[in-house]
Amino acid sequence: MSLPAVKVAHTPEEKFREYLSSRAKPQRFTEQQRDMVRYIFSQHKHFDADQLIDGMKAAGLDVSRATVYRTLTKLVDAGLLRKLDIGPRVCYDHDYGYPQHEHLQCSKCGKMIEFQSKVLEELLRTVCQEHQFHPSGHTLIVRGNCSECHRTRTSGSKRMLDLI
Repeated sequence: MSLPAVKVAHTPEEKFREYLSSRAKPQRFTEQQRDMVRYIFSQHKHFDADQLIDGMKAAGLDVSRATVYRTLTKLVDAGLLRKLDIGPRVCYDHDYGYPQHEHLQCSKCGKMIEFQSKVLEELLRTVCQEHQFHPSGHTLIVRGNCSECHRTRTSGSKRMLDLI
């Protein structure tokens, strides 16, 4: 399922620039940060810091590892990216300009499948109301095997350990 983009009032660049200038100690918006924001929001896919660095270098964009890590933290704080802890690594996903959505993660191939569920959203609202809880956001990652990996696992001959 491909998520539709949500109409937003400002570009990610404008939103990030606004965030940096509104901090207790305002910070400038550097050229490396601008390149990073443009690169990240030019495509919609999940990525980790190393994939971002490699992708930017392949695109001819010069960025330091320290700048990437510092800027990713700021982009999460600014509400532009969502941090996803997926086991041994941390991934990032667009939060700005996309609707609230959840993830299915294949434990075998690492594939991330995005989905939306009105039923799940309503359930979370109800649970929060019952507990007089005021949520600021949530992240749901369901781990398992995608259909391709499951089919591969079940189509071969059965090993004794698979039958347990």
